[in-house]
Amino acid sequence: MSARNTIVKLIVGAGQAAPSPPVGPALGSKGVKAIDFCKEFNARTGNLNPGTPCPVLITIKPDRTFAFELKSPPTGWLLMQAAGIKQGSGNAGKMNAPVGEVSVKHIYEIAKIKKTDERHKNLELEGICKSVCGVAQSMGIKVVL
Repeated sequence: MSARNTIVKLIVGAGQAAPSPPVGPALGSKGVKAIDFCKEFNARTGNLNPGTPCPVLITIKPDRTFAFELKSPPTGWLLMQAAGIKQGSGNAGKMNAPVGEVSVKHIYEIAKIKKTDERHKNLELEGICKSVCGVAQSMGIKVVL
């Protein structure tokens, strides 16, 4: 029986990885030294605003070495930053009382950020913009011209 790679998914604040939960237990249980991941993660996210949530996909090989792929911040977080709000609406999709608003330019800029992700690189920007608009609507954020 051959050994297989293990995948660990985490969301860690840019420049704030530490061997404490959630990073330490997630990697320690797989035999990886969390401090090694933390040093490399913090170095690679040093150019982002501290605390920006960064989804990360960590591939752990059978010999306990690892590689990781950084993804762009979650769409909802980017929309809340653009709208200047702390959280989305409790009434998902109800636009009779929007909790904030973003411009089409914000949508376009968020779509450009999302296009840097591996899974979005082959998609048209227009399609990504429509997806971002859908997330905005579900959060109760109004898109204005």
